[in-house]
Amino acid sequence: MERRQFISLVGGAATWPLAARAQQGLQRIRRLGVLMYLTEQDEESRSYVEVLTRRLKELGWTVGTNLQAAYRWTGGDAVHIHQYAAELVALNPDVILAAGGSHVGPLQQITRTIPIVFVQVADAVGGGFVESLARPGGNATGFTNFEFDISGKWLELLKQISPRMRRTAILRDPVNPSGAGQFGAIQALARALDVDVSPVNLQDTAQIERRISEFAGRPNGGLIILPNSLAIVHRELIIALAARHGLPAIYPFRYFVTGGGLMSYGPDASDQYRRAADYVDRILKGDKPADLPVQQSTKVALTLNLKTAKELGLEIPPTLLALADEVIE
Repeated sequence: MERRQFISLVGGAATWPLAARAQQGLQRIRRLGVLMYLTEQDEESRSYVEVLTRRLKELGWTVGTNLQAAYRWTGGDAVHIHQYAAELVALNPDVILAAGGSHVGPLQQITRTIPIVFVQVADAVGGGFVESLARPGGNATGFTNFEFDISGKWLELLKQISPRMRRTAILRDPVNPSGAGQFGAIQALARALDVDVSPVNLQDTAQIERRISEFAGRPNGGLIILPNSLAIVHRELIIALAARHGLPAIYPFRYFVTGGGLMSYGPDASDQYRRAADYVDRILKGDKPADLPVQQSTKVALTLNLKTAKELGLEIPPTLLALADEVIE
């Protein structure tokens, strides 16, 4: 995406009322609000915007012609989440796209009428966002990215790559509604694998560094990073700490591994934004979120980083290499 186009897209919040009035009597401009959990400068965030914008254009929605878009980036900060959720609702858009479970709840606390399409939510029912996956029943629908059985798979894969592991820290966001269920699924399997698991609640950079360093003070440890906005925003720090302390770690998304992480097992995050554009299109054309079923990710991929494994002194078993969808050397 060209820089000028990107700036036009993200700056729509301040200009869309004027633009909409200018178009009255010609063509109605529809309004989209987007609440993102990353920062505006994050390359991953920009890639999601590009995927979303490209798909909307394929469906006939062009920013500046018949669509205005207002973006807010929270960076995983709880204060910003509530502030920017309120700002977007106050703009009264036709639909809001919300990334992550920690953003959907605050939006629904403010509005139960503006349609919400969510992406990268682990437990939409448990979080109270929808009544059921098949019949959401309210003002929200969207796309989930993790079933709880994947959580147990993270522990299995980490144990395979590091057989001596006896202790695992589970890095989670305490306010993310899916975190408790994911931790429970890991805990249920831990005894059979002879692993002691303990939660590490994420707050800020200082706390993350302190807690991981404290955990690394004893041998035979490993890390499981649950999918949450704080871990994603601070992923470079977490990857660096895992390397510094020699901790094998498994992450929920591929971009952790391309950034130097050991391994990931999870869905294609950008695909959810492409599919979400289809739901935005349908809602703008008259469909109700209550009637659009929540869809789950159809494919998960295992990605391994051989360079990181070597630096950690780990030898990846041939069986695990055979299972990998991608091996980064």
